[in-house]
Amino acid sequence: MVSQDMIKLGTAKSVIRELAAFGAARAAVVGAENVLDFSLGNPSVPAPKEVQDAIADIIKNNEPKVYHSYSSGAGHDACRTAIANNLNKRFGTDYTKDNLLMTCGAAASLNIVFKALIASNDDEIMVLAPFFPEYTVWIEGHGAKQVLVPCKDDMQLNVEGIREALTPNTKAIIVNSPNNPSGVIYTKEEVEQLCALLVEKSKEYGHPIYLITDEPYRELVLIDGLEVPFIPNMYENTVVCYSWSKSLSLPGERIGYVLVPNKVEDKMVMAAVAGAARVLGYVCAPTLFQMVIERCVDVDPDLTVYKKNRDLLYDGLTKLGYKVAKPAGAFYLFIEAPDGDSEKFSEKAKAYDMLVVPGTGFGSKAHMRLSYCVETEKCEKSLAVFEKLMAEYK
Repeated sequence: MVSQDMIKLGTAKSVIRELAAFGAARAAVVGAENVLDFSLGNPSVPAPKEVQDAIADIIKNNEPKVYHSYSSGAGHDACRTAIANNLNKRFGTDYTKDNLLMTCGAAASLNIVFKALIASNDDEIMVLAPFFPEYTVWIEGHGAKQVLVPCKDDMQLNVEGIREALTPNTKAIIVNSPNNPSGVIYTKEEVEQLCALLVEKSKEYGHPIYLITDEPYRELVLIDGLEVPFIPNMYENTVVCYSWSKSLSLPGERIGYVLVPNKVEDKMVMAAVAGAARVLGYVCAPTLFQMVIERCVDVDPDLTVYKKNRDLLYDGLTKLGYKVAKPAGAFYLFIEAPDGDSEKFSEKAKAYDMLVVPGTGFGSKAHMRLSYCVETEKCEKSLAVFEKLMAEYK
C-alpha cells in the first residue's frame, strides 16, 4: 500500500491551477485576449537582456560539459561568492560562499530549511496570514504543526497575536515580505518589535526561535525609496530562502539559495541544511543558471509595468468601492469581496471570463488574490467587469 497522505495531496484540487486551466479552455473558445486571467504569479516582464546575453555567451563560448555537468552539492564556488559579495555590498554583511547553498528555487529552499529544523512532531511552525498556501503542505509534510496567526486589518504584522500564539514548541516563524498574496511590505518598526519578542521568548524557552524569511519578491518594491528590512541584520537566528523566479522573471528555471548567516546560534544549522538537501534529492541546482546568476546577480528588475498596473487597479477598484490594502511590493492585490465571500465572487467573475483566486487557501475567505503581472490592457478591461460585479451586490 502506498502512502494515503501522499494520495490525498496528489489528488487534492488546486484552486489556482483549476482557474488557470479554466482560463486556457476559455481562451481556446473566445481568444486569449478576451480572458482576463489574474490567477497565476507568472511574471509578464521578460527576463532582462543581461540574462539572455549571459545564456547565449555561456553556450557559445563553453563546451556543453561545462554548463550541463553537476556542480558541488552546495553549488559553484564562483556563483556563491558572487551572491555573497552582492549581499555584503547591499546590506553591510560579511558573508562568504560558505554561508550559501544553491537550490532549485524558493520552494526547494523552504523545504530544505523545514527538513533541517524540524526535529519532532511537537515542533510548531508559525505562519502569518495571509500566506502562500503551499506552506501548509510543506510544514505538515515534514511532520510539524502549522500555527496560523492572522495579520492586522491592514495586512501588517500582528505582533501581539504572535506573542499570544508562541509556545515552548515554536521552532520557527515564516516571514514573507513583500507578501504573497497582499503585496504588503512589513514595516521596519513592526519587524523590530517581532525580533525583540523572539529574543525575549528564545531566552525564556531556552532555545532559539528561528525566523525563516521567504524572499522571492525582495527586489519587487513598488514605492520609490521604500526598503524591505533585511532581517538577518535585525535578528541573529534568521535563515533566508531566496529565488530569482520573480526578480529576474525565471520561474521555470528554478534557481535560488538558502542563506545561513554566521550569527545563527546553532553552528550546525548549515550542516543540517546540507543534509536536508541530500535527503530531499537536491544534488545541485541547475549549473547553467548558477553560471547565469554569477554574471547577473547585480541586475535589477524593470518594475515599470508592475507599478503602472498596480496604480491603475488600486485607484480604479477603490473608486468602485472595493476595499484593498495598497501593495508596496510584489505584483498582487488582495481584494475584499463585497459580501465577504471570495469563493462566490470568483464564480461570478468567471461568467465574465475574469479569473481571480479565492482567498480561502491564503487564510482569508473574505479576500481574493489578483495577480497583476499581466498586460496592462487586461487590467484596464477588468475595471468594467469589477464595476458590473459590484453592481450585483447593491
